[in-house]
Amino acid sequence: MPRTDDDTWDLASSVGATATLVAAGRAIASADPRGLIEDPFAGPLVRAVGLDFFTAMIDGEMDLSQLPGGSPERAQAMIDSMAVRTRFFDDYLMAATATGVRQAVILAAGLDARAYRLGWPEGTVVYEIDQPEVIAFKSTTLADLGAEPTATRRTVSVDLREDWPTALQAAGFDASQPTAWLAEGLLIYLPPDAQDRLFDLITEHSAAGSTIGTEYVPGIIDFDAEKAREMSAPLAEHGLEIDMPSLVYAGQRSNVMDYLRESGWQVDGSPSDELFEKFGMPVPSAEVDEIFGEIVYVAARRTAAHG
Repeated sequence: MPRTDDDTWDLASSVGATATLVAAGRAIASADPRGLIEDPFAGPLVRAVGLDFFTAMIDGEMDLSQLPGGSPERAQAMIDSMAVRTRFFDDYLMAATATGVRQAVILAAGLDARAYRLGWPEGTVVYEIDQPEVIAFKSTTLADLGAEPTATRRTVSVDLREDWPTALQAAGFDASQPTAWLAEGLLIYLPPDAQDRLFDLITEHSAAGSTIGTEYVPGIIDFDAEKAREMSAPLAEHGLEIDMPSLVYAGQRSNVMDYLRESGWQVDGSPSDELFEKFGMPVPSAEVDEIFGEIVYVAARRTAAHG
């Protein structure tokens, strides 16, 4: 069903199911002998969500060509893309802490387990923001697994459409200190004005030395809904109802990199094909990127405080 301003979801439905799909991709990529990423929590979290489709994916009981696109090449490229994306943002966060940043904020954290699996320096605080049901599910599941965070983990159970900065500060966030912000796989699920507002709020709460990691998705501007629906049809045939065109906000929106530069950030963009080459992965063909186009992964740094 189409998005609304007050819609909700869990990890088995709507936008939440895409977070589970991403975690399934991380689980499969973690088992890849090329070893680009290692996320030991992705698989258990996916199994705990309880959707047979995703469980079959990570257990190797499904032909991955049944994923959107319908070809082995596209299926492998999707998994490789998840590995590349994950590694980029892992490296981004660790690079930020290497400069002395000791607080990170993961926006729409979903099943992200970086607070448990990365080698955070002593004294680092990781804030995870997401809807209450999502936060509770992940916290309970990881606790039942006996997992321990590798940083001080503080959860912020709030929808990003609400006053999340106030909730973040109530959890202990200190806007006078530099912050590593992460908005991974988030922007296409925000209306254009909400994307701008998100970055305005981040800028407002960013001290000098703060960083942002996110993506620029050029294809969202002329997103082909019918093509995307056609490609995702096999999912429904296997019992998974994810209608991507109804979940994303297509059409004209700000260029992420330009918007951040205009807001006073120093911005670097890494096209996905460059990252595939950097990490020693085969570069996908142009047909693989035909829906969203080549994604650019963004790391920005603020050298002066807001104002």
